[in-house]
Amino acid sequence: MEKSLSIITAWQASRGTFPRTLNTYGCLQPVPAAWRTGGQAASGTRGFTLLELIVIMAVVGVLLGLAAPSLKNFMHARETANTADEVLALTHLASSRAAAQGTPYRLNVDEQAGEYWLTMQQEGQFVDLGTEFGRRFEVPMGLGIALRRPAGVQAKPYIEFQPTGRAEEVTIEIRGQRGDVYQVVCDSATEAFHVVAPNEANDRS
Repeated sequence: MEKSLSIITAWQASRGTFPRTLNTYGCLQPVPAAWRTGGQAASGTRGFTLLELIVIMAVVGVLLGLAAPSLKNFMHARETANTADEVLALTHLASSRAAAQGTPYRLNVDEQAGEYWLTMQQEGQFVDLGTEFGRRFEVPMGLGIALRRPAGVQAKPYIEFQPTGRAEEVTIEIRGQRGDVYQVVCDSATEAFHVVAPNEANDRS
């Protein structure tokens, strides 16, 4: 029997087939792959060694360390720009509401608290809107907000929007943590507000 099996196995090897063995019923069956590979099935790939993993982690750590400052600066810049966009939206809302309702609106700015909010005139007094747009908005921590008026113009903690569509010549500065300044500008009483980015401000000066 053993001689017969040896002959069969040799014949199979010459044909390039997998070796076989007898099962419990005396029939030939393929030898499991794990038996032929020393207990591990052939997969055609290999895993990473511990040394390779350590090297990869070190490289990733260095790359993250190099990118972190740039990413942080980008996030701070976006935070300042988003605040400027929010202030701009409130100026447009105040202008359109004043014209539509025939009553003056104000964009109030508390530079010390870093807050800004809208009010409207009712019976000779300016009152809160009583809506989501009338709530007090706060600049993010580390940012500042300030009103800048032309020389010789009296300083006021608000910008008034008239039903006629006129506003005031004024600049709202949003100062970021890195010294970057976004400006929400009204160049004249008859023009709409617009945002001036730091690089654009340099071109204007």
